[in-house]
Amino acid sequence: MKKHSKRYNELLKLYDKSKEYTIKDAIEIVKKLATAKFNETIDASIILGINPKKAEENVRGTVVLPAGTGREVRVLVFAQGDKEKEAQAGGADYVGLNDYIEKIQQGWFEFDAIVATPDVMKVVSKLGKILGPKGLMPNPKLGTVTFEVAEAIKKLKSGQIEFKVDKYGVIKTYFGKASFSKEDLEKNLIALLKAVINAKPTTIASKFQYIKEVSISSTMSPGIKLQMSEVWSL
Repeated sequence: MKKHSKRYNELLKLYDKSKEYTIKDAIEIVKKLATAKFNETIDASIILGINPKKAEENVRGTVVLPAGTGREVRVLVFAQGDKEKEAQAGGADYVGLNDYIEKIQQGWFEFDAIVATPDVMKVVSKLGKILGPKGLMPNPKLGTVTFEVAEAIKKLKSGQIEFKVDKYGVIKTYFGKASFSKEDLEKNLIALLKAVINAKPTTIASKFQYIKEVSISSTMSPGIKLQMSEVWSL
């Protein structure tokens, strides 16, 4: 049986772990529980009623969090010619092609997201085995393979995050920081939940079957369950 710290066990006394809370109440609680000496990340764990082994039920998407992520996002853009200039003007941290491909092959990873134009993907694809396992490979479905590089950079830097289901049928992602106001955390969480709901596979009959349980937590705190009737109403 997993042992928890004295601090963790003390936090469990501040609320009922078995109870489901409204989004507003859950966020109020999670802010109270975020007492670590650093700005804790606020996470969401969404259990889905899907079979992740089926390709048609492999839930994945992006959402722009209205209040941002609270994180600095370093964007690398693979582009050439005019699109390279557009990326530089659009605020990319790094822009290029072969030189950065070589750096990545040598173990360089000082970036958080990658955007690539479609015309260079044939060259970029050689990084699939390196970037794929890290979830960094550009993907047209996620808007990171595009000729609209400035717009893609803007979304990534202003709060766009990716979510995807793992092999257990669970989406685990973050939606803010403990320093955010309750109102901003609520806006971000609702935007995330709506995006996940909109990504429901057509093979799943109803929203009640699709989302089974949602809980939120800070980096160092236990989870707080959300009231599922409110989640489904979104």
